[in-house]
Amino acid sequence: MKKKKVNLKDIKSNSENGHNHDGSSSGFKTYIPAVISFTMLIIGIALNYFDVDFFEKWTQIVWYTIAYLPVGYPVLKEGWRSIRRGDVFTEFFLMSIATIGAFAIGEYPEGVAVMLFYSIGELFQGAAVKRAKTNIKALLDVRPNEALVYRTNNYISVSPETVAIGEKVQVRVGEKVPLDGILLSKKGSFNTAALTGESKPDSVLKGERVFAGSINMDGVIEIQTTKEFKDSSIARILDMVQNATARKSKTELFIRKFARVYTPIVVVLAIGVTFLPYFFIDNYVFRDWLYRALIFLVISCPCALVISIPLGYFGGLGAASNNGILFKGASFLDAITKVNTLVMDKTGTVTKGVFKIKKVKAIGYEEAEFMKYLMAMEEQSTHPIAKAILEYKIGNEYFKANKVSEIAGKGLKGTVNNKTVLVGNKSLMTTNNIQVTKETESIKESIVLVAIDEVFAGYVVIADELKEDAKETIINLHKVGITNIIMLSGDKDSITQKVASELNIEQAKGGLLPEDKLNEVELLQKNSESSKIAFIGDGINDAPVLAASDVGIAMGGLGSDVAIETADVIIQTDQPSKVVKAINIGRSTRKIVWQNIGLAFGVKVIVLILGAGGLATMWEAVFADVGVALLAILNAVRLQKMKWD
Repeated sequence: MKKKKVNLKDIKSNSENGHNHDGSSSGFKTYIPAVISFTMLIIGIALNYFDVDFFEKWTQIVWYTIAYLPVGYPVLKEGWRSIRRGDVFTEFFLMSIATIGAFAIGEYPEGVAVMLFYSIGELFQGAAVKRAKTNIKALLDVRPNEALVYRTNNYISVSPETVAIGEKVQVRVGEKVPLDGILLSKKGSFNTAALTGESKPDSVLKGERVFAGSINMDGVIEIQTTKEFKDSSIARILDMVQNATARKSKTELFIRKFARVYTPIVVVLAIGVTFLPYFFIDNYVFRDWLYRALIFLVISCPCALVISIPLGYFGGLGAASNNGILFKGASFLDAITKVNTLVMDKTGTVTKGVFKIKKVKAIGYEEAEFMKYLMAMEEQSTHPIAKAILEYKIGNEYFKANKVSEIAGKGLKGTVNNKTVLVGNKSLMTTNNIQVTKETESIKESIVLVAIDEVFAGYVVIADELKEDAKETIINLHKVGITNIIMLSGDKDSITQKVASELNIEQAKGGLLPEDKLNEVELLQKNSESSKIAFIGDGINDAPVLAASDVGIAMGGLGSDVAIETADVIIQTDQPSKVVKAINIGRSTRKIVWQNIGLAFGVKVIVLILGAGGLATMWEAVFADVGVALLAILNAVRLQKMKWD
């Protein structure tokens, strides 16, 4: 199913015009109606208190009506629109009935106060949403506005949307990279904070990828574009963050459904509070019981729940995105809190996926001379291990290899300095009757054996490096209560077991194909119905497992299209420690949401009982509704201020 594309121009335009996604304006103009109503309310109460002669009934009605309209008219208008759409029982309807009723029984100040504080609550909501969207605004701010593209023997400024794949673009110091591409210059340094949440500059060498939205920190550079602007990293990330709010959590969906059932019930109960006492009480006074019913309506308004719960999840999504973690929806913020089993890939997840020389052992040769023979042969290979060997530093003198041939599944054979050289695995040595030393048998890492003129000359141990935060990640996962950690890898089992041992992971399996990993995860799901499994992979060959797990987490970086499409959570920096941060953000979000639910229901029930018994006035009702909504909003905003390091 295709996702709806977000029009970046429209979002940018709305942001610049001072509107958030809820349609509420920002800036001082937004507060003018509330200021007018508040000022007139205070003056009216003062005139009442000092019993000013001219401030009599009709004067009061006109005065408080004028005070009511700036904040009341938009609510009345929205309530009428909802009724015309067939959605009668909304918070706008409740507030309209309650305040008009207050005017009808002569409680003008209270009618104005209820609508005023409700409007203030809405303003607080708008401000809180705006704060929660700070990270999205940051993405909008780094959206490139122009690209210097090389055309007709000159660099010309054009809109990034008009640049084609394969064109050459120049980026000056301090400017934003306009499109994803490959660096043509020797090296570059980029600030990727808006994309990854990391403030540390990212160094990139010639031929490596550069992402749109990064800021060039050092010297004029050139890139060759690899994607159109609409498919660039900044566009995809913004699309994800915007669409994440559309995927509601179960709690959020339940509250919305609950409010639709709850509100008409409240209206029926309010009617009952007004008229039923007539049949049971001797000194029944219609005005008194209508006043109680109006209090009941104000207290019962579900805006505290309807506002604060989505805002809590939106705050969680914003906090995560600001830390380089992209959740595809609020539902996954909930899901990650229930994870009790973590299955992880090895290469690219806890290791860097880059081979490095760990040990060089030369027999009968100096190490430098031995490496010259080996490197001369590996220059003819495209294998990742060959690349690692060629990074060895041996000065300016090199040997040249001739007549190099590849022996499938075993290694290379060729001539260097008129000597026959064999480079490969143990099978290659055995085939050519080369006797290797026994110490090689105990080495678990990848090993490259070398024979020169049919005599074993030594070996090189190649190993993938652990990521700097890999050990810390496992320790912290245990601290947050996830003790069932399993490693599944396509690398050979001996290497997988060694890495698992280094990281203190008790369960590990190696030599697995992608379908084998999928089978392992499905087996875990069948054996334990209570297990909630998260899988962390590189988002490319692990796509089937990412899709099958309860929460798929991709260490996909900025450039992995498969990760973006398949996983539920994207770690933009490829740091496994961000998984712990994602769990903590999810748990904090859920905790705040349930605090808000408890606060809203608890206060409302208490004041409902007091109101029905005639012990609470409209002012207590205002606190029970708007006051609780404000407290819940402030509680949700805390997510934006929390430190996750």
